[in-house]
Amino acid sequence: MFRGKKYKESAKLIDRMVQYDAKDAFDLLIKASTAKFDETVEMHIKLGVDSRHADQQVRGAIVLPHGTGKTARVLVFCKPERQKEALDAGADFVGAEDMVQKIQSENFFDYDVVVATPDMMSVVGRLGRILGPKGLMPTPKAGTVTGDIAKAVAEIKAGKIEYRLDKTNIIHCPIGKVSFGVDKLYDNYSTLLNAVIRAKPAAAKGQYIRSCVTASTMGPGIKINALKQIQ
Repeated sequence: MFRGKKYKESAKLIDRMVQYDAKDAFDLLIKASTAKFDETVEMHIKLGVDSRHADQQVRGAIVLPHGTGKTARVLVFCKPERQKEALDAGADFVGAEDMVQKIQSENFFDYDVVVATPDMMSVVGRLGRILGPKGLMPTPKAGTVTGDIAKAVAEIKAGKIEYRLDKTNIIHCPIGKVSFGVDKLYDNYSTLLNAVIRAKPAAAKGQYIRSCVTASTMGPGIKINALKQIQ
């Protein structure tokens, strides 16, 4: 794989054989960030579970104490009589049957999170094959199927994120921007890691946290000693 000059220079700062303390890792990440934009900081946490089994799924949602640095665009599915409530709460788009048709006919995807009231799920369910693969399908576990529209929208706007396993048993999550600095990144990381630990399935055997890596959008990965925090 071709790597640019700036990436190679940044990579020299990092020992790929070392698992760093979290704060040291974020300090290195900031020093290694050379992009001209405020890069997103991501966590990649590999778990000792098998996502093919229903009893080993790891999924949930949390509000990061310092947000993600990005204001999510929210689409709310609700009955017409509640659409003003959704808009007043800060929703960017609201709709019912009309929104289903818009998504199906126009490939409308100008939103980051979808919220639905329980009485709309029979309608939203028709979009499963469209929203599902994009990770946009509302679910009770993520708090995106709820009767409390105002609370759901407010939390998402405040920095609520969903975490879940991919097919390779890794959780990928944004935890902020390089400009946040070490302390805010550490707070967000700790909140995410503790949530993942609390979500450990009873069926999980052996070492649960297999590896923990942080990286900025354009930067190299940095290994974190997550087990130290657990202990």
